[in-house]
Amino acid sequence: MRLFLKSILPLVILSVFGPVMAQTFQKVNPADDRYKADILVVVAHPDDEAFFTPYVARAIYDMHKRVAVIFSTHGGSGVNRFTRERGPAMANEREIEARDACAKLSISNVWFLDGKDTASQDLLDSFANWGHGANLERLVGLIRLTRPEVILTHFPGVFIGENHGDHQATGVLVVEAFDLAGDPLVFPSQLAGDTKHYESYLSNLQTWQAKKIYFGSDAQDDKQFVGTGPTYSVREVSPSQKKPYWRLALDSAMAHRTQFPDDIARMSQLSDAELEKVMSDPNTAWWSEPSTLIFGKSVVGGKPTDDVFAQIEEQPLKEALFHSGVFTGQSASQVPRMELGGPWKFYAEFYPAHGLDNLPRAKVPEIGVKAGATLVIPIVVLHDPAKTLAVKFSVSLPEGWRLSQGEGQFVLPAEASTSLPLLIETPTLAAARLKNATPQEVTVRAEAEGQPVGEVKLRVLLKGSALPQ
Repeated sequence: MRLFLKSILPLVILSVFGPVMAQTFQKVNPADDRYKADILVVVAHPDDEAFFTPYVARAIYDMHKRVAVIFSTHGGSGVNRFTRERGPAMANEREIEARDACAKLSISNVWFLDGKDTASQDLLDSFANWGHGANLERLVGLIRLTRPEVILTHFPGVFIGENHGDHQATGVLVVEAFDLAGDPLVFPSQLAGDTKHYESYLSNLQTWQAKKIYFGSDAQDDKQFVGTGPTYSVREVSPSQKKPYWRLALDSAMAHRTQFPDDIARMSQLSDAELEKVMSDPNTAWWSEPSTLIFGKSVVGGKPTDDVFAQIEEQPLKEALFHSGVFTGQSASQVPRMELGGPWKFYAEFYPAHGLDNLPRAKVPEIGVKAGATLVIPIVVLHDPAKTLAVKFSVSLPEGWRLSQGEGQFVLPAEASTSLPLLIETPTLAAARLKNATPQEVTVRAEAEGQPVGEVKLRVLLKGSALPQ
């Protein structure tokens, strides 16, 4: 009997369970690892990646990190200093230059958003021209596709310097996307699960929370950012490439011929020793030594000056996840009150809404404008929405400056917030040369019903050339 069971039992098992045991599992495709990035660089124009290329070269060649780059515009409104093409034609050329520059650093994953290059210092102009929501949706989708650990982008703030509105708008867009990409309620069509093979509008992505965000700034005074984040040497020699990191970054930047043809031609003629001398001189070097990455925020904790990848394997801290807040206005006890409007007011509300209260700010709001241009000082008065308010403005100006609109008495409508511009005619550079070699201060004061409403100050540097305000 035992012998019979021994002989027949394997046959029974095979006949009952054989088909099940012989089944093969069907494969569910994972996320595409070709596009996974350790670092995602998001900048406004082709050539802006150079803010970060010394560090990126270090990360790629000696830290073995994967890097992807996103440009928010094609740079079509800039000047072509090399050939005759302008506008859309030059934008097409600049896209190729950008891809070439990235390829020289072994970066192949490069995307462009649909922002239109906007020659202005005001990020609100850029957003109006770009289509804020559509580009935010695209950027969130790309973050969910590339799944970066760290994001590098422009500083979202106003300082004397280039102050390009596209730079600021890009920084703001990235902060918003950093906070939103991990939220399953944001752009949910990107997160819809797998469906019919011919469904072409659902992305089948998953939420993603990047761990840290850092900023780069081209402010005229970069010393004000010392200690705000990790520093690294651009002169250090790459162990793998046997070149200093500035040289690897310079080799990449040489692709931008429409923008820097004279510099490229001159640099191409210099010996290694001569290039070393140029890049070691603080007055001629393209990158400061050491360079600072301005810390934005981290969802894994740590100190602002910690290494970029410190604690990067940690799980996000729940209390560190900041999402867009809602500005609720001023309480009745705080009105009437006058504030500086425009981008300055935007950032005053944007920073706390996104957990960026730690970001450096100018002690006094500041801007650089072209000498002889009209300076616009945007003023906002917060007041009781139930009644009109009579307000008197007075303005203190540097010698030779003239107020053309805004001083005197105004009756503000019954609303919670009223905006109005003060227009100031600045002197030409020749007339201002002796007195305005340094930033000059404009002060605006307001009073209502015999009581002071507030005072705002703006430091203004007159320059030979500058983007429109």
